Amino acid sequence: MKLIGPFKQIVTLGNLPLRGKISDEQLEIINDGGIIIKDGLIYKTGNFADLKANFSDIEIEHIADEQICLPAFTDSHTHICFGGNRARDFAMRNAGKTYLEIAESGGGIWSSVLHTRKATQDELLQTILERINSLISLGITTIEIKSGYGLDVENELKMLRVIQKAQTLTKATLIPTCLSAHLKPRDFAGTSEEYLQFIVEEILPEVRRENLAKRVDIFIEKSAFLPEESRNFLLKAKELGFEITVHADQFTSGSSRIAVEVGAKSADHLEATIDEDIEFLAKSNTVATALPGASLGLGEKFTPARKILDAGGILAIASDWNPGSAPMGNLITQASILATFEKLSTAEVLAGITFRSAFALNLEDRGTLENEKKADFVTFETANFQNILYHQGSLQAANVYIDGEKV
Repeated sequence: MKLIGPFKQIVTLGNLPLRGKISDEQLEIINDGGIIIKDGLIYKTGNFADLKANFSDIEIEHIADEQICLPAFTDSHTHICFGGNRARDFAMRNAGKTYLEIAESGGGIWSSVLHTRKATQDELLQTILERINSLISLGITTIEIKSGYGLDVENELKMLRVIQKAQTLTKATLIPTCLSAHLKPRDFAGTSEEYLQFIVEEILPEVRRENLAKRVDIFIEKSAFLPEESRNFLLKAKELGFEITVHADQFTSGSSRIAVEVGAKSADHLEATIDEDIEFLAKSNTVATALPGASLGLGEKFTPARKILDAGGILAIASDWNPGSAPMGNLITQASILATFEKLSTAEVLAGITFRSAFALNLEDRGTLENEKKADFVTFETANFQNILYHQGSLQAANVYIDGEKV
């Protein structure tokens, strides 16, 4: 066993509700605290001096400077396996070009597909590891990563194999998701419905055979897949044994309701969700995942996070780090900005990037500093945890721990 501390504050995020609003007064804060680690798990938290006295023969990792500690973050929606760069798209969008105009000029998702298909596995592996390390440096130790820039058997499997290989080279937890249903590729001769059936018959069986992913995603939107064909696809994916999640309500409403109806683990985006669908979503166990990075990248409105929480929903916050609409990748900055516009408490934001986002990935073994939870936590050189969001991402993580070991 090992005792780490003393920390000026330990924000455990323990004993907080999975759904609905949270006030900062509900946060459990241990002043001058310590954490005992055993076999990669939290064994005990409490006052550092008391723990040191009660466990006199324990190894001590002494924290010399003033730091606060809280659970490490989970980014439950990213697209960080990709080739190429879409800075040109961003510049054109800011200059007033439409999505269609950008796509017709060689940009958009199809541009990322072509670059990703061209990249070798080694090239994709190098860049994905760089992005993973960047996220770890921000305090993020659990990262969901989607395919979706291959859009054929060979290249979708290539992306998922790269994610699988990356897992052997990092201590972070990587959660792969098959997003072959990102959009119908231009070189597929059939209809959208036929392409979805192609995924079911040709891609998903291979994904299962190689154990490359346990989750399936689809982009339900006018520019991608229509609601009814998406519903049928999701039900077929469930029949094959996959958990499902949905890109829902990004530009038009209605698909979050489908996500709930088919039992999706999460509905992500939700910028266009209407009030009656918020109520429907909030009464379900489907996590509402806000992606403020996409709102910032596209100049669109934010997910109605306040309304979702007030209605009793489960709100997670993720970065959507991707080469097109959300290239920033800084979850803390994005969550801080979302909090400003949606009037979220610090507790609600921290819950949204820890145990609530972990729940969206079906991981209930992390996200709080409670006994028997995974010992992933992050420290910041400050005397007050509120400074993390106050500085909107400019306060950098001091140390990041995975399984109780500093990485």
